[in-house]
Amino acid sequence: MVLMTMIARVADGLPLAATMQEDEQSGRSILDYQNQAKMLFRKLGPSSPARCSFETGPYFFHYLIELGVCYLVLCEQNYSKRLAFSYLEDLAQEFHSQYGKRVNSVSRPYSFIEFDTYIQKAKKTFTDSRARRNLNSLNTELHDVQKIMVKNIDDVLQRGTVLSELDTKAQNLSILSQKYKNDATYLNTKSMYVKAAAGCIVFVVFLLYFWVL
Repeated sequence: MVLMTMIARVADGLPLAATMQEDEQSGRSILDYQNQAKMLFRKLGPSSPARCSFETGPYFFHYLIELGVCYLVLCEQNYSKRLAFSYLEDLAQEFHSQYGKRVNSVSRPYSFIEFDTYIQKAKKTFTDSRARRNLNSLNTELHDVQKIMVKNIDDVLQRGTVLSELDTKAQNLSILSQKYKNDATYLNTKSMYVKAAAGCIVFVVFLLYFWVL
């Protein structure tokens, strides 16, 4: 189930559009999650990961950044991650076509609140059970969602972690992983040459022994 959708400008975290609904089964107000989303927007920057997921209580925040705009959705944890990012991509395409040229010029929060009409339509499409089955079969070329970084929201908001640092850490881990792979290949090759050299020495000694005899 999709509980909240928010769209914001990355440069300054200004909310551009939003829609939400209360979850009667949760003891926490949806406004608390809206405040978390606003805090998250303020931590975004040019180097922030383009796609990321954050665990927050019984839910997940998923966000997508395209052309300087962040599209964020709050979902139940059992909601398909693939569908969540398909939903965000659909919003990004439509929002850019309608307001792309005006995004950088507005200064008032929720300047595009009328986009809620399209958000509600898209949300219905991506939560309908039959539509979800069809979308699952159609979106085979979607970015591999399993590789999208997942963090706890408190690690970012309470500890003051900058989102760009997450991307840097991920890149560093990738570089270290490649380095260890190269080192392992070098050591394996070196070990093979050492074994071959040792075999040659034994063979030469063996020949010399019989030559002397």
